[in-house]
Amino acid sequence: MKVIIDTNALMIPVQFNVDIFSELHRLGFDNFIVPQAVLNELEKIIISGRGQNRIAAKVGMALAQRCELVPMEGHADDVIVSLAKDTGAAVLTNDIELKKRLLEKSIKVISLRQKTRLELMS
Repeated sequence: MKVIIDTNALMIPVQFNVDIFSELHRLGFDNFIVPQAVLNELEKIIISGRGQNRIAAKVGMALAQRCELVPMEGHADDVIVSLAKDTGAAVLTNDIELKKRLLEKSIKVISLRQKTRLELMS
């Protein structure tokens, strides 16, 4: 199954020490998608961020290379919602507002639970 990975999700491994790829495999996902808009957000964090956030963004950028990169630019949340609707993919995010938008459109959402594992919501 396909999953689109949001900016904050690519930073989970550093921030919470959770292997997002093994967790996604556990949930049945094997096709990982990252839009260019997400890479653009990571780049901004790398340039302007400090400390842990900057390190997490750098690791996130490296992890994104393991994913299918989709050349969609614009506001990352809008790109993710559009791409999820077009592809039928679930979305991995911890962004509360984005989760609400996705669930309102009946798009499956995966998020971090108890800072230890990923959980699928629909």
